[in-house]
Parts: sequence; structure tokens; C-alpha cells
Amino acid sequence: MKESITPKCSDFKILTLFPDMWPGPLGYSLFGKGLKAGLWTYEVLNIRQFSTNIHQTVDSPPCGGGGGMILRPDVTSLAIDEVRKQKNDLLILCMSPRGIPLTQSLVLQLASQSSLGILCGRFEGVDQRVIDNRNIMEVSIGDFILSGGDIPAMALIEAILRVLPGIMGNPDCHNHDSFSNGLLEHHQYTKPNIWEGASVPKVLLSGNHTYISQYRLQESENITHKRRPDLWEKYCNNMK
Repeated sequence: MKESITPKCSDFKILTLFPDMWPGPLGYSLFGKGLKAGLWTYEVLNIRQFSTNIHQTVDSPPCGGGGGMILRPDVTSLAIDEVRKQKNDLLILCMSPRGIPLTQSLVLQLASQSSLGILCGRFEGVDQRVIDNRNIMEVSIGDFILSGGDIPAMALIEAILRVLPGIMGNPDCHNHDSFSNGLLEHHQYTKPNIWEGASVPKVLLSGNHTYISQYRLQESENITHKRRPDLWEKYCNNMK
């Protein structure tokens, strides 16, 4: 089932230790054009500027021992409080491998916000008291580990921008992406019609849009059933 949520999130507050990483790939292609046109905006706050000592310390060893360093709660909380000065109920996410899995459904829910704050962790993570006391929502882009939250944050923002009106060249394009209807996307083909002896399926060249739609749906179902049995089971249950 397709979501009925209207995407409107076009403003992002980024809390990071590496502000020079931004906007990164989001400054290119359609997203970069949208940024220049004012279709979306972002503000980067350097977490380190909220440190209160001369060395601008932002991290400390984990209590109880263990490797790595943890972002201090007294520093991180000041950064969060700063971005919430203009909007007290601003939803702030923390990119974390233990967070809620990012799905297209969650993307649409987050896109319904007028703005979002994103905390990009580093080292071994963020002090749990910050997560609890500042009501931070943890989000994961997959079951793997990266060294920081900036790249996951960029991935999240791109996913949101793709469904934001005016960003993509064809406003209908994301409606046929993987997960838009609970299925993986069908195979795609383009010119030349014959390449290295392999032909584009004839139905795609027929001009019969009804047959083409039926063919693509069947392909999506076959691919999903084969590659993602978890999605296939959910899709079948929704079709009952």
C-alpha cells in the first residue's frame, strides 16, 4: 500500500564534528540545483564549538572500560539545545547502527516533518543520557558499521529529497522505485535495442502500456520473491 503522507521536509539542521564534509554529494545534480533554487536548505553546527574547555574536548573514554571514545553529554546537549531554540519540538535523529531501520515508509514519515535535526555521531557513539534526555530518535541505514554518522545522514536526506515536490525532474519517477509499492523494482532497459546479442524484451517496445505495466509488475513480484522473501511475505499479506 502506498503512503498518503505529503512530503514537505525541506530544512535540515546538521550537528557534526566535520562541517566541511557538507553538503557533500547533496551539492551536485538535481539536489544541488534544488539547493541553489532554495527548494531545500541546510545548516551545519560544529559540535566542537560547544566544548567548554580550552582544548575543545568533545569526547571521553567509556565508563566501565572498553575501546574507543564517547561523545560527551555536556557538549552534545548544548549543540542540540541550540538547534531547538527556534523550534522547541524539532525532531532530532541520531544516525546509529542500532537505530530503527530506515525504510521507504519511514522516509515518508520523516518527510512529513517541516524540518529535521540530525546528530552525526562519531567514535563509539553518543552518551545514552543525551539520547534519553533530549528525546533523540535513533535511525540505522543498515546492519553494518561506519566510522561516523555524516554519510548515513546524507543518505537519509537524499532519500527525503527524492520525494520532495520539485526536486526530481520527473515528479512521478520515485513512484516506481523499489519499495514504493512494497516490491523491488523491475529490470530496466534502454537503447540500443540489441546489445552483445541480448535484446530488450519485446513487450517494452510494443507501445501497449497496459501490457508493459502488467509485465513490470510481474517482474517486480518475481524479483522480490527470489531476493527478498521478507518483503514478499509482507506484500502478500497486504494484498489479502
